[in-house]
Amino acid sequence: MNTLAWLDDESPLPSPDNALPDGLLAAGGRLSIKRLTEAYSMGVFPWFNEGDPVLWWSPNPRMVLTCAEFKPSHSLQKKLRQLARREQYAGARIQIKMDTAFDEVIKACAGPRTTQHGTWITPAVQAAYCAWHAAGHVHSVETWVDGQLMGGLYGVSLGRFFFGESMFSHATDASKLALAYLVGFLIKNQVQHIDCQQQTSHLASMGAHPISRDCFLNYLEQALQQPAPLWGKGQLFQSGVLASDGSKTP
Repeated sequence: MNTLAWLDDESPLPSPDNALPDGLLAAGGRLSIKRLTEAYSMGVFPWFNEGDPVLWWSPNPRMVLTCAEFKPSHSLQKKLRQLARREQYAGARIQIKMDTAFDEVIKACAGPRTTQHGTWITPAVQAAYCAWHAAGHVHSVETWVDGQLMGGLYGVSLGRFFFGESMFSHATDASKLALAYLVGFLIKNQVQHIDCQQQTSHLASMGAHPISRDCFLNYLEQALQQPAPLWGKGQLFQSGVLASDGSKTP
């Protein structure tokens, strides 16, 4: 019978096979870049309430979106076609950008929601992922409308694998547009999968589906053997092309 492992800052994470039935693997330690890199490389992520110790999870099954199977709704497809016709114009009302407002995106993702009380994206989590963003492994995709940030998402990039963390939307379909453009960027850069962590009907409606932990870890192992895409700061186009301002990160 598996038991919960308690960590200090130096003890390694146990194998994901040791997770409890609900996916909880370990508790304790800090959200350092070293620990986060170790965890995500093993398919493990932190998720906990403010005031609790850090909890590390490896759920089975795992919700994953295969980029080639992304299914936008009919209304979103229509919006994407409209954007594609106008995105090249400097004065386009809606623009999708990458890494131009990471701090604002993670703060917005941590904002209150009608479907839940509180947030797991605490100030400590925000600080940890902002530091990891500065180190070049966490990225945001943002939907700007008339120069205002109206939606977006952020996630972790290791090798040719993307771990989606959270999304927010202050306008209809704003987060979904960011996701659609992210998928285009990932496909162009030969990234096949987005980890969605938890099963939700919202993600399932866009093509995500649960897979076994073993299958997930097999995908991850193969992806980590490949170089990560070249992320950068600038405008993202539906083709997956990034019009970078020149500040690219590995």
